Amino acid sequence: MTSGEGRLASLSIIIPTLNEAPGIVAFLEGLQPLRGRGAELVLADGGSNDGTVSLATALVDRVIFSPRGRALQMNAGAAAANSGVLLFLHADCALPDDADRLIANALSSSRGRWGRFDVKLTGTAPLLRLVEWMMNQRSRLTGICTGDQALFVDRPLFEAVHGFPAIALMEDVAISQKLKRDSAPLCLKGKVTASSRRWEKHGIWRTVVLMWRLRLAYFFGVKPDRLAQIYHGRTQ
Repeated sequence: MTSGEGRLASLSIIIPTLNEAPGIVAFLEGLQPLRGRGAELVLADGGSNDGTVSLATALVDRVIFSPRGRALQMNAGAAAANSGVLLFLHADCALPDDADRLIANALSSSRGRWGRFDVKLTGTAPLLRLVEWMMNQRSRLTGICTGDQALFVDRPLFEAVHGFPAIALMEDVAISQKLKRDSAPLCLKGKVTASSRRWEKHGIWRTVVLMWRLRLAYFFGVKPDRLAQIYHGRTQ
């Protein structure tokens, strides 16, 4: 399905979804100014059964159906996108209003070919400000981008690394490891606003410790399928 087929987008925003009906309209309405300036919105759905697709169709340029799995869905969305610059956005995150300009300026003024935004969490708890700072500083130090930070990349580089590895968890870490062999990430100070619900629901420190534990286990070779079992068992 597409309302934008045939036009060359300045930026393609790929949105993986699975049963996002409660918030999908408000989320996509927030992206309409970017769409009005030429950005293409590609919804990559993994089998929603709650009406997500029907609610979203009028607010996006393309709806792509994919096997379930965030990496698989994002790869399918990228394959269908029109733009030479791809941005991957979770459905509980909001881009800065001028995200298109920020990305274009960053890519044109440096040798970098990929990057991410800083992140701001929605909650008001003071401890969340520390979590934000830790996330953003860790990313600068390691060159690793997490999904909440809205990774963007030029298409030739994305294709050269064969997209996201088809793994159950840590696909953002895995692709960052490959992308940074080409160049360091462009770390934009514009902020993506990400939902703090998982921190608030399960406890801020408990969630921080869980995520560090999972990343450490991944770096020591624990299989992503096993990490996904731990993650979903503890945070859903």
